[in-house]
Amino acid sequence: MKQRQVIGLLPAGGQAARISPLPVSKELYPIGFRRVDDNSLRPKVVCHYLLEKMRLAGITKAYTVLRPGKWDIPAYFGDGSMLNMNMGYLIISLPFGAAYTLDQAYPFVQDAVVAMGFPDILFHPDDAFVRLLARLEASNADVVLGLFPTEEPQKAGMVDFDAAGRVYKVIEKPPQSQLRYMWGIAVWTPVFTQFMHEHLAGILALSSLAPQRELPIGDVIQAGIDNGLRVEAEAFPEGTYLDIGTPPDLVRAVRLFAAEEI
Repeated sequence: MKQRQVIGLLPAGGQAARISPLPVSKELYPIGFRRVDDNSLRPKVVCHYLLEKMRLAGITKAYTVLRPGKWDIPAYFGDGSMLNMNMGYLIISLPFGAAYTLDQAYPFVQDAVVAMGFPDILFHPDDAFVRLLARLEASNADVVLGLFPTEEPQKAGMVDFDAAGRVYKVIEKPPQSQLRYMWGIAVWTPVFTQFMHEHLAGILALSSLAPQRELPIGDVIQAGIDNGLRVEAEAFPEGTYLDIGTPPDLVRAVRLFAAEEI
């Protein structure tokens, strides 16, 4: 596995309906500031934080999967030189949720280790992907999930795991839960990439090309567990995770990050 390339994968197919209208794609909403070469400040967009954390883990190549119309994302990041990365852009063909969005990258990532994060999320610690990739390399896991504490299970994919980090259950957005941790980022091997590709194809074949609901990625991970894939967890007890996709959380993010680089 050491010889496999690690590729970042960012699903950006959403319409940001809960915070619309926006002047830009939500992944480009300015949150805080960054310093440039002359030490002056520039706005820092949401997606920049995720890409920085991937770059810190040594990831130099990433694909963002877009829905048609979100052309401002490639216009902003271009070839990725802003982050010293090589960036490419793919277009979704099936509007059935993030799992299908990610699967659009299958021909480009099927032989690589994938590091996946949502580009409208802010999280800590900064070395989260470093730690996930280290666990993946040191174990025989097919997937390693990055876990963050939450008190809002209805908004998250909650994870049941043991003291050794073995994941047994992923439950998407339960109304209530005694579980403490949600998953927010992930890394996986080609084994899971192939499983997801075949699993989604099977769902489409059984549903006349129109799934009855959007399929969360957590449901695909649970299907992998049910089919014998090994999923492990790297928990960040002091970690934070903030989705900017609702007005209250967007306000909170702007306030928290406004003075970070000043």
